[in-house]
Amino acid sequence: MKKEEIFEYHLGGKIGLELLKKLTDQKDLSMAYTPGVSEVCEAIREDESLVYSLTSKGNLVAVVTDGTAVLGMGNIGAKASIPVMEGKAVLFKSFAGVDAWPVPLEGVLDRSGHTDVDKFIDVTVKLAGMYGGINLEDIAAPACFEIEARLDEILDIPVFHDDQWGTAVITLAALKNYCIFSGKKAEDLSVVINGAGAAGLRIAEMIKTEGVRDCVLCDSKGVIHAGRGDLNKYKKKHAVRSSKRSLEDAMAGADLFIGVSAANCVTPEMVLSMAEYPAIFAMANPVPEIQPETVAECMKGRRYVMATGRSDYPNQINNVLGFPFIFRGALDVRASRITMGMKSAAAEALAALAREGDIPEMVKSAYGRNFEFGPDYLIPTPFDPRIRMWEARAVAEAAIKDGVAALERLPDNYGEPRQEKRLFE
Repeated sequence: MKKEEIFEYHLGGKIGLELLKKLTDQKDLSMAYTPGVSEVCEAIREDESLVYSLTSKGNLVAVVTDGTAVLGMGNIGAKASIPVMEGKAVLFKSFAGVDAWPVPLEGVLDRSGHTDVDKFIDVTVKLAGMYGGINLEDIAAPACFEIEARLDEILDIPVFHDDQWGTAVITLAALKNYCIFSGKKAEDLSVVINGAGAAGLRIAEMIKTEGVRDCVLCDSKGVIHAGRGDLNKYKKKHAVRSSKRSLEDAMAGADLFIGVSAANCVTPEMVLSMAEYPAIFAMANPVPEIQPETVAECMKGRRYVMATGRSDYPNQINNVLGFPFIFRGALDVRASRITMGMKSAAAEALAALAREGDIPEMVKSAYGRNFEFGPDYLIPTPFDPRIRMWEARAVAEAAIKDGVAALERLPDNYGEPRQEKRLFE
């Protein structure tokens, strides 16, 4: 991609307002605005639940950020983060039919330039009334953990910090399928996670729900072990009693490496020290912890699995497979929150779909290759149109099961186009 092409693509922004009802004559005007709109306002005042059916709230998600932890760029500020938030909105709409709007917050940092948790929460609560869900994005740790937890308690709509849970959901799906074709069991895996920020900590939490018991996290100072005195409360939860101190130590004999850290921090020697039939999920973007070509060279003659966060290699573990469809399912049943059960259901649906076969021709065409469940096809690709039905349905059903849905059952026609039917020619 040339720089000029990128700027041309973004010129004027990537999103805009889409009208769902026509406005062509006097009658339309009187219904869209005054005097007809007053009837709807009065109805909502009498019964606030009608706001979901009589306004855009039921299909609208706020993508809220303060720009303190934008992927690959760090603390670039709210305004500079807008192109990323617009991109998120594009993915919401394109893949799951969810309307989303960027909400970059200014004035929510303290004097040192870090997130002021109380200010962030206060502003988000005040603006939440318009939205059916809140997608938190690119907020630096550890503030992001408290913000999500407190908003989840305060608000009666789903709150989801994608940087924490999005990658974790997709990683769990990939782990499930790695276990199937490698013949290994989750409870027997030795897992190393490099990167103990928002993504790494939540990946650890999610894979432990799957039964993983041997899980070692590493940060920039090495293994997160119980003897360290510099751990915050989130890292302490996953500290291990071990004599291993470095990433190199931790990877010796490991079945699975999960990287959400820094480019080129894994060497061929580390990979060769892993257990038989290892999996390397090197998800740092845009440059992974170790290049797939390097792994292929050092592992000649040995079975292994390679995944990255990039779209130009097989097995892209990327949160685009998660957040659009998780919110689609949550919104469809008017869930009040997103539970661990809903996240696990999303992971299981993705893993099961990869095993399903019958890959649509449009997917093969988009990637220029065939797909068959195995080491080079752990999880579905983002352009697989079946994901919307499989994952969103699983999430919606889990919400009902977990008792956080306003609906008691899914409609018989669930999965048929909804919002799109409201568009006029």
